[in-house]
Amino acid sequence: MSITIKKVFDKKGLRAFIRFNHELYKDNPYSVPDLYSNMIDTFNKGKNAAFEFCETDCFLAYKHGKLVGRVAAIINHRANETWSKKNVRFGWIDFVDDIEVSSALIRAVEDWGKERGMEYIHGPLGFTDFDAEGMLISGYNQLSTMATTYNYPYYPEHMARLGFAKDADWVEYKIFIPDEIPEKHQRISDLVQKKYDLKIKKYISSKKFVADYGQSIFELMNEAYRPLYGYSALSKKQIDQYIKMYLPMLDPRMSTLITDAEDKLICVGISIPSLSLALQKAKGKMFPLGWFYLLRALFMKKRAPIVDLLLVAVKPEYQNKGINALLFTDLIPIYKKLGFVFAESHPELELNEKVQAQWRYFETEQHKRRRAFVKKINL
Repeated sequence: MSITIKKVFDKKGLRAFIRFNHELYKDNPYSVPDLYSNMIDTFNKGKNAAFEFCETDCFLAYKHGKLVGRVAAIINHRANETWSKKNVRFGWIDFVDDIEVSSALIRAVEDWGKERGMEYIHGPLGFTDFDAEGMLISGYNQLSTMATTYNYPYYPEHMARLGFAKDADWVEYKIFIPDEIPEKHQRISDLVQKKYDLKIKKYISSKKFVADYGQSIFELMNEAYRPLYGYSALSKKQIDQYIKMYLPMLDPRMSTLITDAEDKLICVGISIPSLSLALQKAKGKMFPLGWFYLLRALFMKKRAPIVDLLLVAVKPEYQNKGINALLFTDLIPIYKKLGFVFAESHPELELNEKVQAQWRYFETEQHKRRRAFVKKINL
């Protein structure tokens, strides 16, 4: 085999690892590049709290001296303990259309995992659910989002040839913003609010929003997402990291909190204007003009007509009770006023009927699907 696999040891290797994706997709109109600085922090043990319970190594594939692929091997020990698994994850995988390359990358992860006692390889997955999950298997002509990855159609073909099987699928939706709140939706919202004595909380200041409910939002996520595929609870250190990283950039108008009679948080919906086109223009870099494109997308009037639904979480005992109707009764008029035409859902597990039921009264298009694959490691 003419493929050479090299482990990343230094900043130069990590830089090559990160920029390979940009080079492979620089002429693709649907791919959205990661911010280089964010990726550097993701693999920095001092800045990514996931290293409390994860270990990783990154690998690069070369053919005739040319960089042709990359992959990260990851073990999330907390997830393995939670789900009683011995899994090694492959993440941030990219490769040219050459089965020798993809095979060598996967074998590097398998060997790395086998040395650490793992029995199965699965992915694409990151350290945690806050990293992109799944490989695109349909919707190749759709613009990607900040929270997901894009890949060429040959990727899943390689997975099949390498002996992988389906482990889980996620679906994504376009939800078209209606001119008015659907009548049934409004009626359910009114009934639910009255029945459970719920309150809608809104903020003008993102700083106060974070101070009052930042911690509670992520604690609610831990409760709501606990049963979902591969989820491992966020630690205190992770929560502090994500509060500082994500919440201050939010427009409070596009974030809605729902509390019970005792003012305890039972539902949250967080959305932001789509950053996809801005990230494409920035080419994965904040400088010289990346910061300008991102700020314009977030805060200026002229922006993409797309809103990204980053987070919806409902306390388990309130799920399947119509709480989401109350959430979007608040947000729909705001989206309309701000000029959004449709929303992009976060990837939803295909079997998560509780989440998908919230779109029943809207015009939707299920336009993307992505998959996590699994294979037993030959011991």
